[in-house]
Amino acid sequence: MTTTASGRPRRRTQEQRSSEMRTRLLDATIDCLVDYGYAGTTTPRVAERAGVTRGAQVHHFGSKTDLVVAAINHLAQRRVQAVLRGISEVPPDVERVDATLDFLWEMHQDRLFVATVELWVAGRTDPVLAAAMDQVEPFVNNAVLTAVERFVPDEVRRKDARDFVFTAMDALRGILIAAWGDPDSERAHRRWQRASAMLRMVAQAIGG
Repeated sequence: MTTTASGRPRRRTQEQRSSEMRTRLLDATIDCLVDYGYAGTTTPRVAERAGVTRGAQVHHFGSKTDLVVAAINHLAQRRVQAVLRGISEVPPDVERVDATLDFLWEMHQDRLFVATVELWVAGRTDPVLAAAMDQVEPFVNNAVLTAVERFVPDEVRRKDARDFVFTAMDALRGILIAAWGDPDSERAHRRWQRASAMLRMVAQAIGG
């Protein structure tokens, strides 16, 4: 509860309680995608993870599809927030190509990326999920590009910078997905370091 000016507790409104419950359900959906995969993300499991009754879950989201589509939008918002937090922690005086590559690596290390991949894969055979992901990805990508632009003050070079970032993300995501299940937990990072060396050569060739 919040408090009033007199110090007495202020009771939450029905709208606030409803919004908080929706957020708990959506966060729980993301957690279930990571821990159980898309196939294992069931509405009863999400309700249990969120700590709400099955009836409350159904009241807010009538089906698994309704729940997951809403979670896609919630996940996109959390991914953008993570980008903004991550870029704020990068020192302003570091070498820009190294800063960009390190930033991209870090932003792909959390559970949000795992949940995103689960949804990309599920969307291969589910056009509803595919359409929902296609709608939010430009929003997330724009946040990444805007963040990286702090390292590229020259507007003339920003088109090359955007192409560089997309190429780097494509390489990084392939490396990380291929490494899932690999008993060598450091192999993905070594592969990324190798790819980064090549990407630095590309950056130098385009004037980075």
